[in-house]
Amino acid sequence: MSAKLHLLKNGQKAKIVSLPPGLCGRRIEALGLRPGKIIEKVSGMPFRGPITISLDGRQIAIGHGMSERIIIEPLDKKGEKL
Repeated sequence: MSAKLHLLKNGQKAKIVSLPPGLCGRRIEALGLRPGKIIEKVSGMPFRGPITISLDGRQIAIGHGMSERIIIEPLDKKGEKL
């Protein structure tokens, strides 16, 4: 069951499935996000504000527009597919 990053609930973990093509995808990869990586959504600001995620022990803020283009697979608390 794939979804988009911005729809993930705060505190929920997910596996990155795919990134957008082109410059947007390259910018996201430069932050360390790649398909197969496990992330956790820390928070999302209202009114299309940035999304904060945790990746490899660090927090990263991603714009709402970029987060809408990142396809993820939500995971349960044990790290297994939902």
